[in-house]
Amino acid sequence: MALPEVHWERHVLLPAASPCHSRIVVGMAALLCFINSYDGDFVFDDSEAIINNKDLKPETPLNNIWGNDFWGTNLSSNTSHKSYRPLTVLTFRLNYLLAGGLHPVGFHVLNIALHSVISVLMIDVFAILMGGTVSQAPKSSFLAALLFAVHPVHTESVAGIVGRADLLCALFFQLSFLTYCRAFQRGNHKGEIFSARWVIISLMLCAVAMLCKEQGITVLGVNAAFDILLICNINILELSKRVILKGKLAEVTVFFKRGFLTRVALLTFGGGLLLYTRWRIMGTGPPAFTEVDNPASFQENVFLRAINYHYYYFLNTWLLLCPWWLCFDWSMGCVPLIESALDWRVMWPILLWGGLGSLTIQALCSADGHRRRVLTLGLVLLVVPFLPASNLFFRVGFVIAERVLYLSTAGYCLIVTYGVGVVCSLRRDRQKPLRLALLALLCTNMARCAFRSHQWRSEQSLFSSALSVCPFNAKVHYNVGKNLADRGNQSAAIRYYREAVRLHPKYVHAMNNLGNILKERNELLEAEELLAKAVHIQPDFAAAWMNLGIVQNSLKRFDDAEQSYWNAIKFRRKYPDCYYNLGRLYADLNRHLDALNAWRNATMLKPDHSLAWNNMVILLDNTGNLAQAERVGKEALKLLPKDHTIMFSLANVLGKQQKYKESESFFLNSLKINPNAASCHGNLAVLYHRWGKLDFAKKHYELSLELDPNAAGTRENYSMLRRKLHQQHKTTV
Repeated sequence: MALPEVHWERHVLLPAASPCHSRIVVGMAALLCFINSYDGDFVFDDSEAIINNKDLKPETPLNNIWGNDFWGTNLSSNTSHKSYRPLTVLTFRLNYLLAGGLHPVGFHVLNIALHSVISVLMIDVFAILMGGTVSQAPKSSFLAALLFAVHPVHTESVAGIVGRADLLCALFFQLSFLTYCRAFQRGNHKGEIFSARWVIISLMLCAVAMLCKEQGITVLGVNAAFDILLICNINILELSKRVILKGKLAEVTVFFKRGFLTRVALLTFGGGLLLYTRWRIMGTGPPAFTEVDNPASFQENVFLRAINYHYYYFLNTWLLLCPWWLCFDWSMGCVPLIESALDWRVMWPILLWGGLGSLTIQALCSADGHRRRVLTLGLVLLVVPFLPASNLFFRVGFVIAERVLYLSTAGYCLIVTYGVGVVCSLRRDRQKPLRLALLALLCTNMARCAFRSHQWRSEQSLFSSALSVCPFNAKVHYNVGKNLADRGNQSAAIRYYREAVRLHPKYVHAMNNLGNILKERNELLEAEELLAKAVHIQPDFAAAWMNLGIVQNSLKRFDDAEQSYWNAIKFRRKYPDCYYNLGRLYADLNRHLDALNAWRNATMLKPDHSLAWNNMVILLDNTGNLAQAERVGKEALKLLPKDHTIMFSLANVLGKQQKYKESESFFLNSLKINPNAASCHGNLAVLYHRWGKLDFAKKHYELSLELDPNAAGTRENYSMLRRKLHQQHKTTV
């Protein structure tokens, strides 16, 4: 399989290095680019894929991973994203177990290590694509791998933990390709041209890549192209001319002589089986995306839809060529639709296809066999891994996603390395400027990687960085506002939420969050208006219905509030928080039984719903059902043994039943967890007061008043105790 020496190899502007040294340099470069993200937070999609994903928790059965999507939703659910990546989730779960919880450092370190390993393996991949074996073209493969390792477009995949899917997929993609190549290096001893065993192993690794991310299936296309161009050594243009123009069908028999049809049959059968299995796993069919996710796919005019798709392809290509404007999200106005053939942006797809067409012509028509193979394989590696994200076969849920370019970057680097080699061979008199330019490119990319990975360390810096790249992206403003709200800066959050709604008047999530903040600031009428508009735009928006019910409850419009709560439950049956708020409404209306039933439903759906448990205990206490309140409180503490609020409520119930010793125990346990709770010290003092332990009562009254000097009831009880102690002292004297 080895080819003659690549003629531009000796002109590549890199010093000759041993294979070991090349691997060390590439691995270290990849490490240095992204090492400053190792102690970053969980950001953006990490919240849903990791923090809120129950499949990571040890108490969740391991089998659930195989029945749920990447985000932890059952694949049969209509709300499932259908992204089936169980092996990636399994690595998240392993990180969780090793770290003993949700500590992001271990997650980030593994991502960085994976990128380093993939970059090192790229040396072998590029060597085979350019020279036929891993020992050929050492300088060219070294340069291509170095360009790959330091490309800034990788930042989302490496610094964002959910990018683990792309990294694992790329790793097994490489292993599948290298294993397929090995099928021709070691046939069996009977003189076979290839080893079917290694082809089958390659198919198995392809399946593993698919279980990390769906894009893994595309390695079969790269394997087939490698087989045609390097193993069968076919000149595609010449063969096409002979078959189509001259009718020489006998030329096709060249494939038969080299076992090509057998390998194609294996690849086709294996790929078809994988696709069929994947389709069956999706259950209810492909996911349903909205116009917000991918507006071009909803363009009714087929011509304009195609133009927009091609414009997206150009923007993806531009990110490879000039990865300066990077953004965590490219939806919602970041890339305005082309709505007319006269739009000046139409020139960019034309320019793109002009460039690709020029490369394709060289790849097909060049008399230089090396040029044909390298350019064709470079284009294959550039285009084929991108096909699942191209909207050609199915609608995708994004406009542009930098992470899907992770594998395509390898094709780009292969083509660039070829270009560098050709230029260096033609301009031997300009070696020093070319070397400086190449060094400047590598250093610039490394600096850009380091800076961009630093922005991915926190949501605040990540979201803020997008404001200059996509100022008209409503989602960017929404995320900045959400981050500000989470950090307690409600005034600034309101500004960004309002801007998000202005940019996208149907942005229901921004309306919901803005309505929530206004509700907390007691601006109830505007909050109601926003939430009512949100549910009008999206009638099945359960969270907005619940929040609308809370606002209506605050406005004393109880019937409307009850109806809003039931609408929320209709659209999300398992909605414990809504049942909790419904119970509060019923409690306000003195519908005690309905309130208890609502809170019981909340605890059935979410057994650790502390507020629902506590409210049940308090309501039963207030209505005189002390025995039942005690049972419910103890039932709650079996599930929440460290919940100091339930301990406090249960202690009050036990005190009223004159179970002083048991009540004291729960008060003291509550204070161990929350020692600065003034009300707990005050009620414990009342218990001691009733119990006759007056010195203890005095101590805890004083502690309570020290923590809350304005507690009138505590002060009054303390005064009574002091008078009683004074009388006792006088009697003793």
